Parts: sequence; structure tokens; C-alpha cells
Amino acid sequence: MTDRKPIYLMTPALAWLTAFMVVPCLLILALAFFQRGTYGGIVYELSLDNIALVFDPLYGRIFLKSAGIAALAATIAVVIGYAAAYAIASMPRRHQPILLFFAVLPFWSNYLVRTYAWIVLLNREGLIVSFARTVGFEGELPQMLYTETAVVIGLVYNYLPFVILACYAPLSRLNPEIHEASRDLGASEWTTFRRVTLPMTVPGIATGFVFVFVLSIGNFVTPALLGGGQFQMIGNLIYDQFLTSNDWPFGAALSMILIAIMMGLLTLQTFASEKASGQHRSEKVDD
Repeated sequence: MTDRKPIYLMTPALAWLTAFMVVPCLLILALAFFQRGTYGGIVYELSLDNIALVFDPLYGRIFLKSAGIAALAATIAVVIGYAAAYAIASMPRRHQPILLFFAVLPFWSNYLVRTYAWIVLLNREGLIVSFARTVGFEGELPQMLYTETAVVIGLVYNYLPFVILACYAPLSRLNPEIHEASRDLGASEWTTFRRVTLPMTVPGIATGFVFVFVLSIGNFVTPALLGGGQFQMIGNLIYDQFLTSNDWPFGAALSMILIAIMMGLLTLQTFASEKASGQHRSEKVDD
């Protein structure tokens, strides 16, 4: 009975994930191998045409475009998030929960509300332009809304708390005596950070990067609102196939390729984190 207790405790969560994640993914996978009817809908005849069409250069460019935007957003989020997490971890312990609370405070509001707030900030009559006029700027400001830059800003803002939390976890567990030993041996603050702190927190950085990349590459809300339809990402393409073109089989094929990319990245990140943790434990044993 004692040995089976973890299984009993995991059963509700496994049942929930199976019903609402595994089963829908399997249905989407099956749908990818059928055909679209002449006037939309689904023709239940097996075909590999949708899988082959996914690898057409036209859609390949959309995948690469989406990956580029997601990678840029993830890189910026990691730089900003790591700096914020480092600052929080450097504060006295009693202040850290409050600072983490403010870091995740944006999650208390709806994603759409946060995205629409950037429309208010970036449009030509928004707060940024108004502030520029107030301080005396008379020139024409560059277009900020409905650009790739606006999409990247929106993605970074919405997913930044994930990076802060992912980087804060390893930073908060670092032994202060390691830094003291490094300084006692003559290393500068920058050398200690570069050769001690940064290598020991790489798993958190990798986790934050993968989180933002995976969430960004399939995002369709932010490109639609802040991009204004000026360019297309893979999430928007999938959305259009299901709700505009009524081509569910092709939309399912695109979705499965996207899910495969996400699962591959998450698997690599997991293996990399386990390997880094194993090396760290081995070094501690050797010491």
C-alpha cells in the first residue's frame, strides 16, 4: 500500500493530462492524414499530401521567420530576466519574496489585456508619442505599432516572468561561500560571475530560453494584435487554416510539426539540465 501511494496520488493528474492533452494531440495527429473537402470539411481518405505540403519552401520560410522572432524574443528575455533574477537573489532573503511578487504581478491580469496595453503605448496617439511631444520632440517618430519590433516587445513582456523564475531558482541556491572563496583567491567580481556564477546557472538560463522560445513560436495573439497582419507567423497560419480556410487537415499537419519542434526542444533542454546537474554533483563529490 505504501509503495502504491505515489501512483494513487498521480492518477488524477495523469488522467487530466491524458484527457485534455494526449487525446487531443492524437486526434490532431490522425486528422493530419486526411484530406480537405472541395468546400471545406474533412474527407476521411488517408493521404500524405498535407505532410508533404508542410515542407513546401513557402511554409518553410514562415517557420524560419517564426523561429527567428521567437529566438530574438527569447534572447532578449533571457538577458533582461537573468539580470533581474540576479538582482533579486543578491538582495537580503527577507526582501526576495516581495520582489518576486512584483516580478510575477503581470500574470494577475489577462494576456489580452496586457497585449492591448502595448497598443495603447505604441500607437501614433499613444503614451510614448504623447510623452515625446511633451518633452519637446517635434520630429516624426518611426512607426512602432504593427511591426516586428512591436511583436518582439509584446512577447518579451508577456513571457519575461518565466525567465526570471527559471533563473532565480539556481541563483538562490548558490552557496555564498563559493563566491567568497573565489574572491579570496584574487578573482574580481566580473571573473567570479563569468567563471563561477554563470556556469552554475546555465540550466536555469536554458530553461528560461526554451520556455520563451516554445511559447513564442506558436503564439498567434501577439502577432495578430501588435503585428497587425503585416507579416505571418506559424501560429497565425494554423489559426487561419482552422477558422478561415476551413482546411483542418492541413492545419493539423502544421500543428503536429510545431508540436514536434516544441517537444524536441523541451527534451533537449531536459537532457542538458540533467547532464549539467550530474556534472555539478560529480564535481562536489570530487571536492
